[in-house]
Amino acid sequence: MQPPLDRLLRSALRAFAPYKPGTSVDEVRRRFGIDRPVKLSQNENPLGSSPRAMAALRELETLSAYVEDDHLALRERLAAPYGLGVESVVLGHGSNELVQLLFHAFVDPGDEVVMAKPTFSLFRKDTDVAGGHAVEIPLRDGVHDLDAMLHAVTERTKLVFVCDPNNPTGTRVERDALFAFARALPPHVLLVIDQAYREFMDAGGTDGVDVLRERPTTVVLRTASKIYGLAALRFGYGYGAPDIIATLNRVRLPFNVAGPAASAVLAALDDDEFIARSIESNERGKAQLYAAFERLGVHAFPTAANFIAVATPINAQAAYEALLAHGVIVRSGDGLGLPGYLRVTVGTHAENESFLAAFTSLLARWRAQPVEATR
Repeated sequence: MQPPLDRLLRSALRAFAPYKPGTSVDEVRRRFGIDRPVKLSQNENPLGSSPRAMAALRELETLSAYVEDDHLALRERLAAPYGLGVESVVLGHGSNELVQLLFHAFVDPGDEVVMAKPTFSLFRKDTDVAGGHAVEIPLRDGVHDLDAMLHAVTERTKLVFVCDPNNPTGTRVERDALFAFARALPPHVLLVIDQAYREFMDAGGTDGVDVLRERPTTVVLRTASKIYGLAALRFGYGYGAPDIIATLNRVRLPFNVAGPAASAVLAALDDDEFIARSIESNERGKAQLYAAFERLGVHAFPTAANFIAVATPINAQAAYEALLAHGVIVRSGDGLGLPGYLRVTVGTHAENESFLAAFTSLLARWRAQPVEATR
């Protein structure tokens, strides 16, 4: 007889809920019969993928050979703008894998991991899987409360995560505040600055590598999924001191980065025209959405990313479902730790208009509902 699963399952996983991605376009087509839904739920680049990356993929002649696991040329290209050596760069199957490697390398059961609440959900999930203790510090006005996070650090703290810009609020921390926080952290703590949306930040934002130069016990994470439009290739990278990067490589699976992904990213890094267009499109879209939100009298957090968290007067899940029926896919804040808000990717002008048309028509109906019906 097969033993019951709960006897086999690790205790840390017994209350563990799997990550749930956003609703797919195909699901909306099936459920509502809508031919062309507008997808603004996963913070993808609305302009598509870097043309240089796509050209590099088309030039591939075979997929039969294993790639060189060190990806030396790509790591040199990533290190060069900062004057770093290749030994300071680690590559991953998405930046999600690099987060996981940090736990494999540094977190023992019972160790504390300090993070904001809400923030990127995998920080908490990976803490739970590792048997660590997540110390979650509520945001203050939608922004990391760095003072409270610093106060929460103890001798048991191994990692501190700062998601900048933060997901799901889109907010960023001020440069002086981040540097002061980094300087005040005890030396035994590894500071992890997750900057998946770094390229969309304004000039007042912080490049995490600047913090790394001053505080070596720091890791900075990036991704090719957002600005370069390469989410399907699953490629992330990180910067850190050589000894920390060497430790991550000790627990990294061999050949974790596919050859096509490496080729595409190497080409995309020099696609200055596409990067500029993506940033310009995002700025125009943000202005379009913020103007509408102000006109409608709804609160939206100031974003430094390519998405906006906007308040809804009814339950966020109900608002999300109502927008789905109109063919617009966003993310409910209920599933992101941000109840009462929707997370909306900044799309093209036409996509933003489709969202605003549906949101505006529904908003009037939502505001007319009795208070009890909005809970």
